[in-house]
Amino acid sequence: MTSTTSTEPEPAKKQRKDRTHWLYIMVLVAIVAGIIVGLIAPDTGAALGVLGTLFVSLIKMMISPVIFCTIVLGIGSVRKAASVGKVGGLALGYFLVMSTFALGIGLLVGNLISPGSGLNIQADPAAGAALAGNAAAEGGMLEFFENIVPTSLLSSLTEGNVLQTLFVALLVGFGIQAMGVSGEPLLRGINLVQKLVFRILAGILWLAPIGAFGAIAKVVGDTGFDAVIQMGVLMLAFYATCIIFIFGVLGLMLHFVAHTSIFKLTRYLGREYLLIVATSSSESALPRLIAKLEHAGVQPTTVGIVVPTGYSFNLDGTAIYMTMASLFIADAMGSPLAIGEQLSLLVFMMVASKGAAGVSGAGLATLAAGLQSHRPELLDGIGLIVGIDKFMSEARALTNFSGNAVATVLIGAWTKTWDPDRMAAVLSGDKPFDEQAMVDDHPLPKRQDDPAPDQDRQLAAAKPDTH
Repeated sequence: MTSTTSTEPEPAKKQRKDRTHWLYIMVLVAIVAGIIVGLIAPDTGAALGVLGTLFVSLIKMMISPVIFCTIVLGIGSVRKAASVGKVGGLALGYFLVMSTFALGIGLLVGNLISPGSGLNIQADPAAGAALAGNAAAEGGMLEFFENIVPTSLLSSLTEGNVLQTLFVALLVGFGIQAMGVSGEPLLRGINLVQKLVFRILAGILWLAPIGAFGAIAKVVGDTGFDAVIQMGVLMLAFYATCIIFIFGVLGLMLHFVAHTSIFKLTRYLGREYLLIVATSSSESALPRLIAKLEHAGVQPTTVGIVVPTGYSFNLDGTAIYMTMASLFIADAMGSPLAIGEQLSLLVFMMVASKGAAGVSGAGLATLAAGLQSHRPELLDGIGLIVGIDKFMSEARALTNFSGNAVATVLIGAWTKTWDPDRMAAVLSGDKPFDEQAMVDDHPLPKRQDDPAPDQDRQLAAAKPDTH
C-alpha cells in the first residue's frame, strides 16, 4: 500500500471514521462483558472461548495473502535488488541484538525482585512434560530453517506459515523485478488482489467484539482472579519490565535514530493494541501494522520484509518473559539458579526462541525446553505459571508488536527507505489512516530508484527487454 491524497468526499470519510469509532467502543464493552460472564458463570465463559478462537483464525487466514501482496509489490517496484538484501540483513542483525538485550533485561529485573521467593507452591508435573514435548516436536534450529521451504509454491499461501509465505513472496518479487517492463501487468494484478484482501479484512474486523467477548470470558472462566492475585508480584514485575523496555529502550532508540516519539507511535497504533489485548495474539494486528506503517511513510519493501520476519525473529516480550519466568520457577521451588546457569540458559533461549517461533504458545513451550535441558528437576514447576500465562501473554504480545513496529521505523531510517516528513505528519494526526478501507484507491506506484521512470519505460518498450 502506498498513500496518496484520496478523492473521497469529506462527509463520506467522516461517516466511515465514526463507524470505526463505534467498533472499538463495542470491543471495550465486549471485554467488560466477557470478564463479568467469566466471573459469574465460569463454565459458560470457558465454553465461549471458541468465539475468540474463531476470530483469531479468521485474522490468521488473511495474514499470508497480505504478506505476499505487500512484499511482491514492494520488491517488484524496486529496480536495485541489493537494496532489498540490505534491509533484510540489517533487520536480522538488529533482531539478534535486541532479543539478546531483552533477555538480559529480564534476567536483571528477575534477580533484583526475586518474585518467586517463599511461595512454595505445589508443582504440576504433567504441564511441564507436555510443553517440553511440544517444543521438542518442533525440532531445533536446523529443522526451523528447513521448514521455511514449502512443499509447493501455492502451499505457502494455504498452510499459514508466515516464513514460507515470506520466502515465496521474495522469489516472486525478484522474478517480476527481473522481468522489467513486461512484469508490470503482474504487479497491477497483484495490486488489485491486495485491495481485495484489505477490503475482506476490514469486514472481518467488525467481528472483533464477538471475538474479544469469547476470548476474555474463557480466560477469566478458566483461571478466575485467585490465580492472578496469587502470582501478582510476577505479573506486575513482568508488565513493568515490558513498559520500561518499550518506552525506555525502544523509545530512546526511536528518538535518537528516527527523531520520532514513541508516545506518538503507540497512540497511532492504539487500536491495534486494543485488538491484541482482546485476542491475546499479536498476529491479529499484523495486517493492520503493515498497512499503517506504509501509510506512515515507510516504503512497502521495508515493511514487507521487516514486519513478517520480526514476527518470527524479534520476540522481545517473549525473551523477557522466558528469563523472568525461569527465575520465578527456580525461586518458588526453592532451587535458585546460579549466575553461570542463568547465563547458559540465556544463550539457549536466545537460540531456541527462534526455532520455536511457530509453536502455539511459543514462550511457554520454549521455557519448558530450556528448563529440561539445564535443570530437569525444575521442569515440573511450569505448572506454577500455567494459570496466569494467558494474562501474561497479552504483555508478551504487546511488547513483541511494539518491538516490530519500532524496528521497521528504525530500519527505514537507517536505509533511507522512509519519508520522515510524512511520518511526522501522520503521527501528529494531519494525515489520518483510513480505518475502514485500510488501503487507498490509487494507481500502482512508479518503480523506486528510477530517476526518470516514464521516459525509461518508453525507451524500454521500443527495444527488447534487457533485464
